Amino acid sequence: MGNGHHHAHGHHHSHSAGHGHQGGESDALPAAFDLTVPDEELSPRQLSRRSMVRRAGLLGAGLAAGGVLGGVGAGQAAAQAVPASDQSRRESRTGRYLWLAGDHHIHTRYSSDAKYRVVDQVRQANAHGLDWMVVTDHASEQHAKIGVEKVNPDIVAARDEIEDTLVFQGLEWNIPAAEHGTVFVHPGRNEVAVLKQFEATYDGSLNHAGANTPANEALAIAGIDFLAAQVRRRKVKDALFLANHPARKGIDSPHEIRGWRDAQPHIAVGMEGAPGHQAGGLPAPHGPGSARGLYDNSPGADSFADYPLESYRTWGGFDWMTATVGGLWDSLLAEGKAWWITANSDSHNVWADLSVRGPNSDFAANGRYDDPVYGGDVNLTDTDFWPGQYSRTHVGAASFSYQSVMDGLRAGRVWVDHGALLSGLDARLRGGGRETTLGGSLHVRKGGKVDLVVDISLAGGPNWAQFVPKLARVDVILGEVTGAVSDRDVFTTPDTKVVKSFEVNKSTGGVRLTYTLGRVDRPVYVRLRGTDGNRSAVGLRGAAVDPAGPAMDVVGDADPWKDLWFYSNPMWVLPA
Repeated sequence: MGNGHHHAHGHHHSHSAGHGHQGGESDALPAAFDLTVPDEELSPRQLSRRSMVRRAGLLGAGLAAGGVLGGVGAGQAAAQAVPASDQSRRESRTGRYLWLAGDHHIHTRYSSDAKYRVVDQVRQANAHGLDWMVVTDHASEQHAKIGVEKVNPDIVAARDEIEDTLVFQGLEWNIPAAEHGTVFVHPGRNEVAVLKQFEATYDGSLNHAGANTPANEALAIAGIDFLAAQVRRRKVKDALFLANHPARKGIDSPHEIRGWRDAQPHIAVGMEGAPGHQAGGLPAPHGPGSARGLYDNSPGADSFADYPLESYRTWGGFDWMTATVGGLWDSLLAEGKAWWITANSDSHNVWADLSVRGPNSDFAANGRYDDPVYGGDVNLTDTDFWPGQYSRTHVGAASFSYQSVMDGLRAGRVWVDHGALLSGLDARLRGGGRETTLGGSLHVRKGGKVDLVVDISLAGGPNWAQFVPKLARVDVILGEVTGAVSDRDVFTTPDTKVVKSFEVNKSTGGVRLTYTLGRVDRPVYVRLRGTDGNRSAVGLRGAAVDPAGPAMDVVGDADPWKDLWFYSNPMWVLPA
């Protein structure tokens, strides 16, 4: 966890113009993070952000000493991962990453079921420690005709005002024949045009393509292909798609997920491992008394018939596809498929906020609500947190730039946590004189010895519920890579299990955990999971697979602050 951020870019941080807000790239670290910039040279906003990050343990002991910076040597693509881009290769050579917290699923008043201005969400994301975010208003008739264009000037203005949070424009796609997904593009002159054409042509709601039919499934693939074509033709510099709340209604079948990923591995890169709406589980009368993630559904007409009833609930706040060791996510990883997880807020209306939608708003006519106003009462039935308040997706980026965030997501250099359970995570596989980090593959000689080394910066201060979370246990999950499956609807894999659990008997500072995989003579992958230890249960595939996994959340009684977990993306070992 050495400090790898060398400030070759200099330190002329006037920061009046920000960091390439219209798509230009800069390696400049935000002044609030840059310890060579003295406190007295910071603006009040920058000083506030530095103080917040410092309290969270991400500065000083974190940023400077490596809590959010990790190094890696020979990170390479996974067995079936996408080829490394030029950018990724440069990153691999430099071997250093800046871990940037973010959220790719946030709504504004341009969504019919939300209310905040863009700048409200960006200010909140920034104040809650996020470095990047994606505005993903719902695709809809009003959004396609009005919102997708009208929201852009608001995003551009927010990029200029909030200089140290990168703000992407995207949308929440009604995937034909399936659930929702985040689609977003690199900022640039065609960002609106590409999103607008995509929405009009491929949205399942606008095109009445929601039913579970082969034609609609094909339309979803065509939409992903369209995004790839826009990048190939340089209409936009980059584009990504991730599936949102995939198990909520049981309508993202295993073969659809495989189909999205296989169609364009550069574009379709993953899914929410944990959905938003986490405040939904707060018990009444001080909370909504609903379900974490609003996962309170039952099978419907378009649901995949083989999904069990327990798949419609969250487990420790995480989606069943991710939370089940040996489940659907592992079945993809066991194929060697690069398919990553994230955690987001899905912020629409925030629990305990005091605002209401602007009075006399006409969403149908204007494509947005008027400015929110003070409502005079606390909104205790709202189900969301602010971006960064509870859920975070940490991305290993080569620099503070839009492209580096997208490259990091695509490469799977991602770990996620709830309730600020960790301050930093640096995981590496080492063997044969090489090493790799999250999302990477370690190529070793057959029978070569491989070690896992995990450095964790424990929570360095109170989270947004005003307590210091304590990491109690870290699990190492190991699976065999068995190659492509013949049944593309399979959602289990037999050779993945928890192989080691570390008790963390420490509450401050950092811990180093090491685990020896031994001499590896076949392809395997390793991923990590950790918990505060408050709620655990035998995993769905039995104690021999997962003796103490997350417990199923109880609808109406699932305080998210009392059940915190982190997950990492995997690393592969590929002996030859």
